Amino acid sequence: MLSYNEILPGTFIVLDGVPYEVLSSRVFRKQQNKPVNAAKLRNLMTGKVVERTFHSSESVEEAEVEKKKATFLYRHRGTAWFCEAGNPKARFSLSEEAVGSALPYLKEGTEVDAVAFNDVVIGVRPPIKVALTVSEAPPAVRGNTAQNATKQVTLETGAVLTVPLFIQQGDVVRVNTETGTYVERVAKGT
Repeated sequence: MLSYNEILPGTFIVLDGVPYEVLSSRVFRKQQNKPVNAAKLRNLMTGKVVERTFHSSESVEEAEVEKKKATFLYRHRGTAWFCEAGNPKARFSLSEEAVGSALPYLKEGTEVDAVAFNDVVIGVRPPIKVALTVSEAPPAVRGNTAQNATKQVTLETGAVLTVPLFIQQGDVVRVNTETGTYVERVAKGT
């Protein structure tokens, strides 16, 4: 059991039989009241984020969450298919909602961490940064380059990304999967 002040970012807890990941927490005291912990939690089953306040008298159960290595295979009709790393016959699927916002940045063969609760895979954690090839990029437009000039490009996975003007079709760029933003150019296209 975890007391209210042990509910910290990165821990997994169980509320009403459902596993949650703690995204952020802040312990504070309102005037002369007892301290509380205001936490943001992500439901690992549905992916929804909720806010919850834990009082000093409360305690919660820590979730037994297991992480396994897995490989992304493909998407088909609203589901994403994966296999255990090194065992292509051990396949499993998750709904696109369970995979979350990182799905547009996953290409075939990407290694991910599968999160299992009670021996059932309920979600995946992609790498924080992935390298993807730019499949479509409009030409750079001359003009207002005094500010941070950017343009929209399409990646090999179909995701649309905002990048600097110097990025061209065929370039390989690194993308942060948590924020969905451009990080750097890895290789210049031919």
